[in-house]
Amino acid sequence: MPESVVIIGASGHGKVIADIIIKSGDRVVGFLDDGVEKGTLVAGIEVLGTVDDYVKWADFSFVTAIGDPYVREKIADKLPVKWYTAIHPAAVISSLDVKIGEGTVVMANAVINSCAKIGKHCIINTSAVVEHDNVLEDFVHISPNAALAGAVQVGKFTHIGVGACVKQVTSIAPNCTIGAGAAVVKNINEKGIYAGTPARKIK
Repeated sequence: MPESVVIIGASGHGKVIADIIIKSGDRVVGFLDDGVEKGTLVAGIEVLGTVDDYVKWADFSFVTAIGDPYVREKIADKLPVKWYTAIHPAAVISSLDVKIGEGTVVMANAVINSCAKIGKHCIINTSAVVEHDNVLEDFVHISPNAALAGAVQVGKFTHIGVGACVKQVTSIAPNCTIGAGAAVVKNINEKGIYAGTPARKIK
């Protein structure tokens, strides 16, 4: 039976997730967004109210469409709801011992290979590659066209930028931002912003 899903966040990211839900054969009930007027149509889908209005739809499933990982965590901790895991039909997910946490979204043409472990409320964006034996903690974001080679570990809240790549058997600490196009070739052990080839801490 198709699931009915409420999306928290009516941004462009929300529109992409709405498309995933529809393509998966499920139903989008509407958006909740604190910054968009109730009744507004976003890609033809109604904004139902603010996040605090979630109780009106508590029998449905929910997914967050918010890029900021700390806001995603705050909402996930606040709302006692069933979380929907959105996986685009065009994503490639290995059948061999892959685990994907609740509330995570996996977008079109993303690849998640064997024995990868993805935490809760992560974003695996368009055409991202998560290779075998990767471990991604909760609230991680892997941006479009980023590639993680085998046995990479990524800490909680870390964001891997567009087109970045991470060498095999490398670990990245929590609370890091890896800049667009960066190449991570050795372990990153402290939080911060990293950019360049090879990636170096810039802030």
